[in-house]
Amino acid sequence: MSATASLIPPYGGSLVDLIASPDEASDLKAHASRLPSIQLSERAACDLELLATGGFSPLDRFMTQRDYQRVLDELRLASGHVFPIPIILTVDATEAIHLDQDVALRSAKNDLLAVMTIDEIFAWDRAALSETVFRTQDPRHPLVAELYRWGRLCVSGKPRVLQLPRHYDFQDLRLTPSQVRARLAETGYPNVVAFQTRNPLHRVHEELTKRAVQEVDGVLLLHPSVGMTKPGDVDHYTRVRTYQALVRNYYAPGRVVLALLPLAMRMAGPREALWHAVIRRNHGANHFIVGRDHASPGKDSTGRPFYGQYDAQELVRAYQDELGVRVLPFPELLYLPEEERFEEVTKIPAGARTATISGSQVREQFLSVGRPLPGWFTRPEVAAILAESYPPRHRQGVCIWFTGLSGAGKSTTAEVLTVLLLESGRQVTVLDGDVVRTHLSKGLGFSKEDRDTNVRRIGYVAAEVARHGGAVVCAAVSPYRATRNDVRDLVGSDHFVEVFVDTPLEVCEERDIKGMYAKARRGEITGFTGIDDPYEPPESPELTLDTVKHTAEQNARAILAYLARRGFILGEGPAPASQP
Repeated sequence: MSATASLIPPYGGSLVDLIASPDEASDLKAHASRLPSIQLSERAACDLELLATGGFSPLDRFMTQRDYQRVLDELRLASGHVFPIPIILTVDATEAIHLDQDVALRSAKNDLLAVMTIDEIFAWDRAALSETVFRTQDPRHPLVAELYRWGRLCVSGKPRVLQLPRHYDFQDLRLTPSQVRARLAETGYPNVVAFQTRNPLHRVHEELTKRAVQEVDGVLLLHPSVGMTKPGDVDHYTRVRTYQALVRNYYAPGRVVLALLPLAMRMAGPREALWHAVIRRNHGANHFIVGRDHASPGKDSTGRPFYGQYDAQELVRAYQDELGVRVLPFPELLYLPEEERFEEVTKIPAGARTATISGSQVREQFLSVGRPLPGWFTRPEVAAILAESYPPRHRQGVCIWFTGLSGAGKSTTAEVLTVLLLESGRQVTVLDGDVVRTHLSKGLGFSKEDRDTNVRRIGYVAAEVARHGGAVVCAAVSPYRATRNDVRDLVGSDHFVEVFVDTPLEVCEERDIKGMYAKARRGEITGFTGIDDPYEPPESPELTLDTVKHTAEQNARAILAYLARRGFILGEGPAPASQP
């Protein structure tokens, strides 16, 4: 049997190919110039790319209602094939679309990517998708928060792709499923172990993947996701450089294939792990390493994990025979300093000295303070790349987001905090809700949709400031919990400080020098937060302020002390005379 033949066929029997031929593409481009357009989000563009190249085989279109519903109910397509994640293209109900209409699919930069005939239009239920796919409606889950931005209707159709989304980085590693399978066949090994990663690889990951390859006498498909991952993850440019360094220096030649996967992750835990197994089979793998708490966004609003540690391994194992992809569990490995080796935790004798470093410790106790990572934990080449990309915490960006009722004291406290941050050596950008509405959001009203748009605009600017190392202070009522959590995800949770200014409604009304509450009480204005429109208080803010018992300066100094403890300003920070 040849090496090529030894690779199992793609899931469903063959790889989908939606890419138009040159002649067809020429005709479609001319046709597209006369068509209405749907502008794809970054997520939808990632989905289109994997649909086009066969990464999602046997799925060959944005899902029909039958596909969508069966995926939610049974983790299968209408055809019966295992597929646990809905791939839908959503649009606003206001868009002028109709059945049997051709539409042009364009990127965020207006590049023409595909032409699609709309075969079906159907509504979807946000709560049902959240509960079945993510097992939660907690807006601390990044996708649950993001769903509020999706259109209310789904459109389905088989696209004819004129060009894939353009990527100018790491082009030699951006391989289609067919190209990956060809590279794997060249190694001559019948067994392929796929490793999904969205994080830098440390020594424990290196040890794990090498053991897996040795166990099955195969080749490693190192297949990192470089589309959308968890907000706040290390950027893919940095991660891929670390993978290249490891492959070049520490893996046996011919035993590893590095390729990039343009996947927009959903952070759906067990369902996501099963989805990853389907995708890896399409790329030629017949073994898949499933980690503990695989593809999880972390903890919910109450501090509990969204998924059980071994839920993902159990779900994929239940389908492994049908998929033809055997699960290789990710055992917990600890380092034994006295023996200079890693060992599975279940095989370590009682009382043996061990060493381990968590992901949060890597960020907070090493990278953020300029402390070098130990050699037993990570290779020097990886440590050097990470150190370049991670300045000390006091030079990293941070967003302080004040939320509370109108008149609660957000702007006053933010003004004092801004001065104290400047005194501490930080440069500060201030985004006050009222000022933003005069400039960035001029023309927006006070409907729920317009309020969400305003908050997200503030959040987008704040995320850009923080991404470039700045401190940004935002003060906006921002009444809706899901939208605030969406902004948290834009900025990245490690760099977002939600400050709830918890002032009672009656106090806010007493402070109301503009008389807005009185007008709302008289019915002269409608949709006023706290009167006839709800304010949803944060469930687990980083800080809660009392503006009745404490002054704006005391509250601002309490925030400054918190930022100092987190390392965002140098020194311990001055403690307020009375902690709120």
